[in-house]
Amino acid sequence: MARKTATRKILSLSGGKDSAALAIYLKDKVPDLEYVFCDTEKELPETYEYLSMLESFLGKRITVLKHDGRDFDHWLVIYNNYLPSPQARWCTKHLKLAPFERYIGNDKVINYIGIRADEDREGYISHKPNIKAEYPFKEDGITKEDVIRILEESGLGLPKYYSWRSRSGCYFCFFQQKIEWVGLLENHPDLFEQAMKYEKTDSSTGRRFTWTEGESLKELSQPDRIARIKDDYYGRIEAMKNCSKYLRSNLLSTVFSEIDGDEDYRRPCLICTL
Repeated sequence: MARKTATRKILSLSGGKDSAALAIYLKDKVPDLEYVFCDTEKELPETYEYLSMLESFLGKRITVLKHDGRDFDHWLVIYNNYLPSPQARWCTKHLKLAPFERYIGNDKVINYIGIRADEDREGYISHKPNIKAEYPFKEDGITKEDVIRILEESGLGLPKYYSWRSRSGCYFCFFQQKIEWVGLLENHPDLFEQAMKYEKTDSSTGRRFTWTEGESLKELSQPDRIARIKDDYYGRIEAMKNCSKYLRSNLLSTVFSEIDGDEDYRRPCLICTL
């Protein structure tokens, strides 16, 4: 299909709070803004529900982009059952970036990205030279507190999964903390069961392919293990409340170390999580 020669303006939605707030923030500021969502078909039900609510608020269709017929299970075979990981993010490459770049083609695009002013990170969604990234929240000093206010004032609020999960992404996202896997088990036992089925052991080498390092979901789901995970997590949260501001900031990075470590490779890809 032929595309317009004018520069296109696109906002990629993940189903998370920041990109949703940015869509609301830019609704009356950017004419002809396109909204897209790259659907891995492995998303949480709450994500689809939230995007439907956002679409109604915006009064404009969100274009859903999918794979080219080669789904997650296809690529898992290609990668010899090596589950995606922070070091090998093939799921993002094939199921998020590739559909996005196919949709754009060679058109000139301004891609609006929801990195906030209080976030100490830079990021990209694509390296394609025809895509220019813009960061309205950074430019306008919008912080996390502002994002929550924008969502509350719109009537949309936060996605429901934030009651047990810290960010958007596939239900089996390898960036999840242990406590979030427990949340998946308690809120969506069927999806937890499906994630568990992806874990394998190589019969010839004994090597295990698990979502979390050193522990299978079957092991994690045992009642005594769940109790220890909860005790550890809430114990850290309680300790954080009693620390000085400096110590709290360091403890917070420890509590969320499984998904928010300082190393770049530990940071989830923007197109998945913003």
